[in-house]
Amino acid sequence: MVGAPADTKSFALLVHDPDAPTGGAGWWHWLIVNIPASATQLGKDAGKAERLEPALRLRADRHRFRRPGLGRPLPARGDKPHRYNFTLYSLKVDSLDVSGASASLVGYMINANAIGKAKLTGKFGRKK
Repeated sequence: MVGAPADTKSFALLVHDPDAPTGGAGWWHWLIVNIPASATQLGKDAGKAERLEPALRLRADRHRFRRPGLGRPLPARGDKPHRYNFTLYSLKVDSLDVSGASASLVGYMINANAIGKAKLTGKFGRKK
């Protein structure tokens, strides 16, 4: 990927809504690990589970939707717009074995192996 540290061996992408009413934990919309260092993009509809290679999926409770794939933003009607943080991490390892891990443990493993990161924040809200 252009601009990634030269010694990047894989990537991880986390999508988090810190404004979700969860008592401070926010809401995980997507966690994807083991993206090859050679990747330059995720294709159209990459958030649909059936479009992902099995090695790129995190299943079950890895995020709060209890199914693989990107969970769409859907704040409560009338709530203030929520921030959606897309954070891409450059990792110093080829892959992470995080199957069965909670989102917190996945985040810990990503941070322990990160050599760089980039963040994009978008906002989304719904009218009453």
